[in-house]
Amino acid sequence: MDYHIALTLGSPIATGDIEGSCRYLVKDRLDVTGARWSLPGNEAVLHLRAVIADGDFTEYWQRHMRCDCQRTHAALYQEQLDIAG
Repeated sequence: MDYHIALTLGSPIATGDIEGSCRYLVKDRLDVTGARWSLPGNEAVLHLRAVIADGDFTEYWQRHMRCDCQRTHAALYQEQLDIAG
């Protein structure tokens, strides 16, 4: 980031907060010696860490379970109900 340009334009600079968040969410988890991550694996872990850090895990998990039930059960059984009906 070009800090002098950002300051000239009057843009806010809060690098300490941003860098701390990046370190907490990303580096502390993904920068482990010997670890290898795929892009989908990275994204899944980081999204989950962000949800937990925001304090929204309970709401997220309830929605996840509803969607999982719909995807794995209700959608499959709906076909059988349509055939029988």
